[in-house]
Amino acid sequence: MSLAAGAPIPSSSRTISGYYTLAGLYTLSAAAIWGVNTLFLLDAGLSFFEVFVANAAFSLGTVLFEIPTGVVADTLGRRMSFLLSVSVLGLSTLAYVGLAEIDAGVIAFSAASMVMALGFTFYSGAMEAWLVDALAATGYRGILDRVFARGSQVTSAAMLVGTIGGGFLGQIDLSIPYVLRSILLVAVFVVAFVVMHDVGFTPRPVSAGQLPAEIAKSARAGVAFGWGQRPLRLLMLASALQLGFLSWAFYASQPYLLDLLESDAVWVVGVVAAAIALSTMAGNQIVSIAARRCGRRTTLLLIAAVVQTAAAVVLGVADSFWVALPALLLVTAGLGVTSPVRQAYLHQLVPSEQRATVVSFDSMVSGAGGVGAQVGLGALGEARSVGSAFVVGGLAMAGAIPLFAAVRRRSGPADQIAGSRGGVESSCPHGLPAVATVDAIALEEQEPALAARA
Repeated sequence: MSLAAGAPIPSSSRTISGYYTLAGLYTLSAAAIWGVNTLFLLDAGLSFFEVFVANAAFSLGTVLFEIPTGVVADTLGRRMSFLLSVSVLGLSTLAYVGLAEIDAGVIAFSAASMVMALGFTFYSGAMEAWLVDALAATGYRGILDRVFARGSQVTSAAMLVGTIGGGFLGQIDLSIPYVLRSILLVAVFVVAFVVMHDVGFTPRPVSAGQLPAEIAKSARAGVAFGWGQRPLRLLMLASALQLGFLSWAFYASQPYLLDLLESDAVWVVGVVAAAIALSTMAGNQIVSIAARRCGRRTTLLLIAAVVQTAAAVVLGVADSFWVALPALLLVTAGLGVTSPVRQAYLHQLVPSEQRATVVSFDSMVSGAGGVGAQVGLGALGEARSVGSAFVVGGLAMAGAIPLFAAVRRRSGPADQIAGSRGGVESSCPHGLPAVATVDAIALEEQEPALAARA
């Protein structure tokens, strides 16, 4: 719901604190299973390849559901979308436990994974759009990269706690982290119901009969305001390569590292997942430091992409746990750099009304990359070796480098982290009023395309 008429608008600091709280609690709940998910599915009777078929079904679900759930966030409200996310995610997580008890097989787990993806897509665009709209409404004059970076640090810390706890609980029984996640999500629902309100955005009701038209409208908006802008299109393609590989690599690393360590201790993968969280926090801190100076976002994106590519190849050829683990952590540290920078770049160029839709469209493109990576690298890992799949995936991820270079050549305010040439979130006196200018430019550029499609 939106704030009642006459109700005071929360300050920027309260909005940011609410964002950190909700994002942290949500990630804490979700992360309880991340460190043990592959081992859980293997224990449930799936083969290595079938595990990644189920994971690919999750990625496919994000492709199918991102636009429809973006409609929910852009019409019924960001708050409603978040509450739906928590509810669906909790129920689908319990479904995983039930399916494991009856040895349901890969088809049933794939179906449950798609429902789980529905839960995450309700979250993906809504939370970011809620934050950016609320900050614009409260006159925030800070650097958005820094807010996203610190938010990523909060979620990484939550992942740290969640994955370590899930790993040790999984040592007792692999189903316990799943039950814990569902319990925690009940608490998240209660907190969000009380704390989260739509500020700077007015929800509007949509009937069931209007939904198809709204979905088509949102799809056109996602294409026009997202894919239709060349810099964002290039960033989306780069994300499909990078996150496609990482969506496979995170889960493939669990049995891979245990094999290199010659151990079957479940708690080890929980600790590794926690180390991954720390590495992403380190990457976030790099962004926070860089945001204090007048730098360019594409500089960070290019350096991170080069490091990630090299580290992924080393990870694949390593014959020692103690070589492979640092390589994996370099890959994930790169993610800690690229994610907040990409988020801020995107929000500089997208008007408020289309923010949730474009973020969802961006996630949809990444999900498409995940489908191909999960199936292709999963099959290669089973047919050849997991190490060779890491090498191939790392080389494929190198395709992001020329894409970032092409974005850099276009330059413009969106590429400036701070300074007199900075865009929306410049630390200079211009501040957030520049939002109107950037949104107007985007609207002027996209109106002909939208009119042609209408």
